[in-house]
Amino acid sequence: MNTFHYRQGELYCEDLSLAAIAQHYATPCYVYSEAALRERYQSFSKALGESTLVCYAVKANSNLAVLRVFAELGAGFDIVSGGEMERVLRAGGSPDKIIFSGVGKSSAEIRAALSAGIVCLNVESAAELWRIADIAADLGLRAPIALRVNPDVDPGTHAYIATGLKESKFGIPMDAARALYLEAAQHPALELKGIACHIGSQLLNLAPLAEAVLRVRSLYEDLSAQGIILEHLDLGGGVGIRYHEENPPSPADYAELLEQALGDLPVKRAVELGRALVGNAGVLLTRVEYLKDNGSKQFCVVDAAMNDLLRPALYGAWHDILPLRQGTEPEQVMDVVGPVCESGDFLAKNRVISAASGDMLAVMGAGAYGFAMSSNYNSRPRPPEVLVHGHQHRVIRRRENGDDLMGLELL
Repeated sequence: MNTFHYRQGELYCEDLSLAAIAQHYATPCYVYSEAALRERYQSFSKALGESTLVCYAVKANSNLAVLRVFAELGAGFDIVSGGEMERVLRAGGSPDKIIFSGVGKSSAEIRAALSAGIVCLNVESAAELWRIADIAADLGLRAPIALRVNPDVDPGTHAYIATGLKESKFGIPMDAARALYLEAAQHPALELKGIACHIGSQLLNLAPLAEAVLRVRSLYEDLSAQGIILEHLDLGGGVGIRYHEENPPSPADYAELLEQALGDLPVKRAVELGRALVGNAGVLLTRVEYLKDNGSKQFCVVDAAMNDLLRPALYGAWHDILPLRQGTEPEQVMDVVGPVCESGDFLAKNRVISAASGDMLAVMGAGAYGFAMSSNYNSRPRPPEVLVHGHQHRVIRRRENGDDLMGLELL
């Protein structure tokens, strides 16, 4: 499904003109397609089958309305903070479908998660395991846990989003995990539920994931032989999407890999998908302020900036940039830059752009890690978020104003 498409030279989201949305809400502005959210989740859910809990990785886009869409579809949720748990619960997510990951869970977060009755805490270190055990004992509960193992597999992605290598801060080395499971099995406040593993994000080649899954299977079989019977395997997520010329794996490809590796095991599965569900369901709309010629370089200065969409500055990430109306101006090779006072404030480098002052552009593939990573740098209010459903649109987060920027500060 391509919910962003041109009709008679004008870019649409579902059945609404993005130019009309930009005029209504002003720019910068995030726009999400509800149809795209639903279609992507249902594609993975159908391919993976009833034996797999498809969890949405909340960190990709944590807007309450987006979470509500996935909750209505029956999704689980992968969270990495107490704040994300509160968001999921407010959006109608079920505690018994929440998995809590992350390397630095505080005592308060652990206590809140256990009190809420979430399905599992993914443990990242021995120190965290024993903290969880102490808190569970204090609450008079048994803590449902899985150890997140580090399989030392290179995912072949950007270094900042690779999480399965031995030099990464994430997970427990496989050999150490074996011993830790045996210790944890003796603790009355711990309930061993499964094994967790996540090797990285924006995975375009599934071979590293297959290698990691087989290592997880080997650990599961070793533990079973020693009398530790686990209920589920959490295989993480990280399935990539198309930003430019990538050829990402399909839901069917992903499901086939897991089935080949695990099909004969009597165990449930969980996956944690973020970018794959929301990345191409959102765009960032922006208006051209100026075209600037520095002699050797052309710039398209827009009203969106690195504080609105950090990925290009942080990762050198590529996002397609399309005009909301085609063919209005001659094409030029330009850098698309924002107003923030940093040379790293760019949305694109050396792009062929057709634009004039006042024209509007769409930064594509901005549904994941767009608004979620935004900030108020340079005292810039964050943009609104808008959800489109067919011919309808509604604001799901209003544009910030001066009171929002300074309301918590004291003179």
